[in-house]
Order: sequence, then structure tokens, then C-alpha cells
Amino acid sequence: MKSRQIKYTADELTWIESHKRMIRRESHALFVEKFGRDDVSLVNFNALCKRKGWMTGRTGQIEKGAQSWNKGKKMPFHPNSAKTQFKSGREPHNTKHLGYERTTPDGYIEISIAETNPHTGYSRRFALKHRHEWEKANGPFQTDTRSSASTGTKRTAPHQTGRPFPAASYRA
Repeated sequence: MKSRQIKYTADELTWIESHKRMIRRESHALFVEKFGRDDVSLVNFNALCKRKGWMTGRTGQIEKGAQSWNKGKKMPFHPNSAKTQFKSGREPHNTKHLGYERTTPDGYIEISIAETNPHTGYSRRFALKHRHEWEKANGPFQTDTRSSASTGTKRTAPHQTGRPFPAASYRA
């Protein structure tokens, strides 16, 4: 059930706006004491401030340069946790080494090769396996050639699928 609208005087609104940076609970208590408004609850007071856009200025984030809440406190430590912590020289279980193969959502096989990734600068990148194998056997792939596939499958090796031929002789 909806209740009636609470009316505020201009003096009350001016006072609330001038005290908007205070903590709402304290500001509400002062407001009720000063103006004798027992009909205005803390919920009503908060709603008015939010409706008018009178925010407290606090964002809930830790400000830059502020001290951490746990500075100087000793972290809880259990002897068994030291056994499982990351040790130097070890690699994660999901490391993808040179030569690692993965399948794309389209069904193509990609292989990790020792070339610098142009996007990230990492020392390895993934390349399509069939194209990489073809380039190893025949040299760089030319942009004016197309490959003829006899099997039509994405998982067969390039030497099994066909040979490249000039794009000019390709007929759709």
C-alpha cells in the first residue's frame, strides 16, 4: 500500500543539502533533532537524498595512497599449503609448449610454432597446421594460388589433399 507523500519545507531541504556529505545515519539523527520531524524515517531520508542526487561522495573503493586494511597483519598460514604453492622453475599444468596442437571451432588444427606473435609479441604463435606443413615442404604460400582438396576434410594432411594451382585457372 502506498503512503502519502512527505512534504519538506525549503529550509529543511536546504539544511539536508548542506549536510549531504555526512554519514546518513548521523545526518538523519541531527535532522530529526533540529526540525522535530519524527515522521521522516532513515529510509525516507535516504530516498530523498538519492532522489535529489545528493550523494555522500563515498564510492566504496579504496582511494589511491590509502593504507591497506591488512597492512602489518600476519596472514594465516598452514604448513600443508606450502607444499602446493608455486615453486620457481616449475610450469603450470596447462602450459602449451612448442608443437602443441589445438582444434578451432571450425574444425581446423592449429599448431604452436616458433614465430613471434605480431599481436602480443610472444615468442610463439598458433598457425594452421596444414598451411604450416605445406610451407615447410614447398616454401612460402603465394597469395595468387589456391589449393585443390580431393577429400574435403579439414583434418587431413596437405600432402594427402592435393596441390596448389594458380588462381587464374580456378573455376567456380
